[in-house]
Amino acid sequence: MKTEENIKEDINQEPIVENTEESSPSVKPSLSFKFKNLIGKKIGMTQLFSDEGNVFPTTIVEAGPCAVTQVKNLKKDGYCAIQIGYSDLKPSKVNKAMTGHFSKSNSTPKKVLKEFRVKSDANSPKLGDLVDINQFTVGDFVKVTGFSIGKGFAGHMKRHGFSGGRASHGKNSVMRKAGSVGAGTDPGRIFPGMKMAGRMGSDQVSVKNLQVLNIDYENNLIFIKGAIPGSKNNYVYITKD
Repeated sequence: MKTEENIKEDINQEPIVENTEESSPSVKPSLSFKFKNLIGKKIGMTQLFSDEGNVFPTTIVEAGPCAVTQVKNLKKDGYCAIQIGYSDLKPSKVNKAMTGHFSKSNSTPKKVLKEFRVKSDANSPKLGDLVDINQFTVGDFVKVTGFSIGKGFAGHMKRHGFSGGRASHGKNSVMRKAGSVGAGTDPGRIFPGMKMAGRMGSDQVSVKNLQVLNIDYENNLIFIKGAIPGSKNNYVYITKD
């Protein structure tokens, strides 16, 4: 049986409240500005499974955080844009001009700089702010821009999908030849833009309407459905539709 002193101690004691909210990386902090662009690095591909057992090919992108290194406005520059930088760079590898550029935003030197147009500088990130994946949510549709994998010098069949020459009726060593590229007398030259052999790949490619399947806010990882341009460790630019 509790005495009167024990009852008073129970009343004065602060109640113990258990924290039922788990510290999950899926918790999304709020941002005070609106900016729908980000720079990231392609990590690789994996698979994600739904509750129904469906499998989705997924690309993992390490996105941000990116520092705002320059803000352009209509009055001074003639247009509105935000420049952000990604991936730290050693100060010894930066010249004096770029060192002064980064010092204005109080940010460390960055390997990748990218400028994104905005309609107005109102309610946009300011110079020196950090932009991260907190602006994205699961289910968003994004556009990813990057450089495709370089194939080197390729023939016209691999580069343009030509079928090649016939392999019958006396043909010899011409199955993969380009064939005729035009008359010799008139016009007597090759028309510009003719589909011929040449360097293949390493082109800027944009893929639209890619869905965000999952986000790891703690490790700055975005899981995007499908494939995106470039090989592993290539830099990509993400824009929310």
